[in-house]
Amino acid sequence: MKKKVAFVCIHNSCRSQMAEGWAKTLGSHLLEVYSAGTEEYPQVKPGAVQVMEEAGVGMGDHYPKLLTDIPQEIDILITMGCGVVCPYVPCQHQEDWGLEDPSGGPIEGFRNTRDIIKEKVEDLIERVKKGEI
Repeated sequence: MKKKVAFVCIHNSCRSQMAEGWAKTLGSHLLEVYSAGTEEYPQVKPGAVQVMEEAGVGMGDHYPKLLTDIPQEIDILITMGCGVVCPYVPCQHQEDWGLEDPSGGPIEGFRNTRDIIKEKVEDLIERVKKGEI
């Protein structure tokens, strides 16, 4: 049975979207993947879409979602390090990845964040495989 994982940020426009993209690409056999934000935002950041597409992960159909748009009970909650004070989300496991937001900076910052998120998603998948989460 797949674990439901949600990646949560403030706007669901950059880091949480990249994490969703990686998790769907690398872990769809183990994970049911969602991402959401605590505040509305008009679109996914173009820099996030660009760097993910450079890595072979298409995000052209991604759009910002709110916590109310995803299942209210999940197994794993990952916050991205944006000081998000989330409403109570029932989950079995929660962690914060402490990632800086590359928005407003050069494209290289988006690439660096993309690569860090990939490593963290790979680690998460391994921990799920081993039954640690």
